[in-house]
Amino acid sequence: MPETPKEPGRTIVVGERELAIGFRLIGLKDVVEVTPDNAVSEFERAMAGGFSLVIATQSIRAQLSESQRASADASLHPLVVFVPTPSGEYEVESIEALAKRVLGVTLSVAT
Repeated sequence: MPETPKEPGRTIVVGERELAIGFRLIGLKDVVEVTPDNAVSEFERAMAGGFSLVIATQSIRAQLSESQRASADASLHPLVVFVPTPSGEYEVESIEALAKRVLGVTLSVAT
């Protein structure tokens, strides 16, 4: 008997107004606008909210403690992806680092 498909996981976006508006426009319902004062607490709520994917801005990552950052980087459920804000500096996770974190594989270039 074929396996019944699982219901897709839920995604939440946590970020500044500019990011939130964009995700709302494409139809995402779980979007939380944050300010510098409530960003960390809203991110923590999202992490504990039963979501499969948490999309948050780099500015939130910068506000997290070292242990919170390490926990988010290592998390697979929910998977956490930090995206750049429309303005400001940001870090870019390399494809190699993302593959290692998410899939547990090391990408190498064939010579």
